[in-house]
Amino acid sequence: MIIGPKYKIARRLGAPVFEKTQNQKFVLSLARRGKPSRGKKGPRQRTDYGAQMTEKQKARYTYLIGEKQFSNYVKKAIADKSAKTVDLLFRNLETRLDSIVFRLGFANTRSFSRQMISHGHIVVNGKRVDIPSAQIYLGDKISIKEGSLKKNMFIGIDDRLKNHTVPSWIKFDFAKKEAEIQGMPKLEQADLLFDLNAVLEFYSR
Repeated sequence: MIIGPKYKIARRLGAPVFEKTQNQKFVLSLARRGKPSRGKKGPRQRTDYGAQMTEKQKARYTYLIGEKQFSNYVKKAIADKSAKTVDLLFRNLETRLDSIVFRLGFANTRSFSRQMISHGHIVVNGKRVDIPSAQIYLGDKISIKEGSLKKNMFIGIDDRLKNHTVPSWIKFDFAKKEAEIQGMPKLEQADLLFDLNAVLEFYSR
């Protein structure tokens, strides 16, 4: 997925959807943006459609997913009647391999997570997987390829992981750098920058 200037996109969406914008400077810039200058009107009122589109864009950029692929995730969640659509959509996004590698703390950004996977450094159930969007399931085991720990991108990983909190639905063996999926992510426990219900409303129009 090709992304333009991240700071500009995040300001337009009004949310720090990229890791590089998750800082105090960006938060302050949003606060200043919301205050109209003397003699100027405040921001225009958005329509429901515009608000829903913004939430959709926030979700897309958070997970670094293109429009067509994101739409397919929504269609898949709607077609599956095994649970609430919004819960299924969240679960499918969070159980992508790149999302899990990011949640494990192997990579400090989703973009770096995708690069790590594409270059063949991640193993799933003993086999190298180089597709960032690969879906991960209950019982799957994810680890760093043997030998890759010597690569520059993994220098200092022990110190990084010591200060990282792994989601409760993942069991992580620090010594082996191996994770096992023992549950599924729950939407009500998530701290999101976007509203997935609004995203579904956008696609239901």
